[in-house]
Amino acid sequence: MNVIVGTAVGGRLASLDALALVWQASWLVQFVLLLLLILSVVSWTVIAFKWRELRRAEQDSEAFLEVYHEGSFDAAYEAARDLDRGPLSAIFLDAYGVINRMARFSGKSAMEALTESHLQALTRQIAWTGSREALRLERGLPFLATTGSAAPFIGLFGTVIGIINAFQGIAQSGSASLAVVAPGIAEALIATAVGLFAAIPATVFYNHFVGELRGLAAAIDLFGAEYEGDLRQMANAKQDSPPVAAG
Repeated sequence: MNVIVGTAVGGRLASLDALALVWQASWLVQFVLLLLLILSVVSWTVIAFKWRELRRAEQDSEAFLEVYHEGSFDAAYEAARDLDRGPLSAIFLDAYGVINRMARFSGKSAMEALTESHLQALTRQIAWTGSREALRLERGLPFLATTGSAAPFIGLFGTVIGIINAFQGIAQSGSASLAVVAPGIAEALIATAVGLFAAIPATVFYNHFVGELRGLAAAIDLFGAEYEGDLRQMANAKQDSPPVAAG
């Protein structure tokens, strides 16, 4: 009888492949595999989006800095409007808009309208915009971190269920032959493999993106300090210049 049962169970091995094992697995293992598949698909979507977003942010920031360092605020404004995917352009445009509003309210030129209190307000605006841009660039990274840390454990849960199914097969057949144990062990290994498949790319690209974000965050801080210093210097130079005598 044991031989007959073992042979019946072992018949599953005749055409075993990964897809067949998934269909033959218990509903709980199938649920684990489906969850891991969803995590993997979403992770690759986030990876593709962040790769393009960070690359464009770096390119636009470098291009904008080249124009800004030429010294013309008007040229920098036009460049910032075209290179709006970079965080430095957003910082410049927000502060530039505040300066123009101050000038309209005071009836003076942009630099003449900047008092010390206005410069302090601009400093806060630059800091706030820099923080906002850093948070924008970090979107999606928490999901990659969660997938990278949680997916192996989810796969391990499926592995445990597969091992339990293997022992149940041994109990039902009364035999510990390979034909009886193999299906459950195969289910367990598939769950482990899918968990690693979801976790490894998420972890690798998360670390890569964090490194790129550190560079962008440093660029945001440096540009914010430089922009603030340039505004203060230009405002002081404009206010200290002697008035032009009427002809």
